[in-house]
Formats: sequence, structure tokens, C-alpha cells
Amino acid sequence: MSGMEVQIAVAKINKYASTESGDTVEVIERPNGGLSVVMADGQSSGRGAKFISTLVVRKVITLLSEGVRDGAAARAASDYLYTERKGKVSSTLNVFSVDLQTGTLVITRNNPAPVMLAHGDHLRALAEESMAIGVNRDTRPWISELPIEAGLTAVMYTDGLVHAGSRTGEKLDVATVLQALLDEEACAPEMIADSLLDMALRIDHGRPVDDISIVV
Repeated sequence: MSGMEVQIAVAKINKYASTESGDTVEVIERPNGGLSVVMADGQSSGRGAKFISTLVVRKVITLLSEGVRDGAAARAASDYLYTERKGKVSSTLNVFSVDLQTGTLVITRNNPAPVMLAHGDHLRALAEESMAIGVNRDTRPWISELPIEAGLTAVMYTDGLVHAGSRTGEKLDVATVLQALLDEEACAPEMIADSLLDMALRIDHGRPVDDISIVV
């Protein structure tokens, strides 16, 4: 897999009038080659949610850096949060891993919001039922593994993007926006992340109803 380039873009904004985002996104190198992006959204908003999402992301990153597989790391983070908070607090968790050992993109999802996947301009949603972690013991992530190939684009986001416009009665159709972006020539990940965030802010009239994080 010589000469491969992986581009990662992250766009984030806090909930309106909230000083801290309840979302946490971190990127780490995998011990056997490759990269992982870990994204969590702690229940509620502000400082309490930030504490939870940071706790979850740190747990996952620690395990991944020790060579633990993504699915096992997600399950361990779930059990950890469940034990720590006695099942009273939830968090969503998503992981994208570019695994150079297997030559695959591993997608791990504990999040009702779908993951969008594009090969060139062909778009599909990975929307199988998936639960947030922390509420039940032994919550399993939904995992998908795809061969890494040129022109593969993956998009994950917290539910702030799904809830955008809920106060104004508008709705952001993520798939339609993404399709339009992908139809443009050489659309960089940064442009996709920024465009989605801009659209969400527009229908929220500049006052986001929730923390929003987008990873491309």
C-alpha cells in the first residue's frame, strides 16, 4: 500500500450559549500502522457531557494504542462507563480506523446516527440499528470493514447534525447535501465537513440546538 494518502477533516461547534462542547474527537496513530479517529458525544451538554465524552474517548484511545481491536475497545469503554455511572449516563461512540495491517477501513458505531459512505459519487448510509453506550451492560458496537481504495469517503457525525433545524421546523438532509458535494470534482474532506456544518448553522439560524461534530 505504498503512496497512499489519507485525509482527515473535522468540523465542530458548541451548542448555542454553551461554553463547552459535550463532543470529543481525537486522532491517534495505530501501533501497527494507520490512524484511528475516535468521536464521542456525552449525554446532555456542557461540562458534564464533556467529562463523559472525554472519559470514553480516552478509554478507547488507550486500548487502541495497546493494540486492542476496535470492537473490543468499544465494548470495554461501554462497560467502563456503565460501571462508572451505574447505567445512568449514555454516550455515543464512533471510530474510523485506517488499518494498514489489514488494508481496510474499520467503522465502529455505537450511535443511532448513520455513517455515510461514498465510493466516488455513489453514496450509501450505514444505518443499521445501533445503541449508545453506558446504559446497558455488554452493549455491542455495529462494525463494518471495507477495503481501502482510492476515492473512498466516509462521514460520521454526532446527533447535533441530525437535530439541526428542529427549532425552526427545517431539516438537514445529510444524504442530499453530501451527494451534491460529491458530484463536484475533487471535493476535499475539509470542504465536505465545513459545508455540512455551514448548512446546519444556516437552518439553526446561527444558534446550534446541540453540539455538532463532523468527521470526514
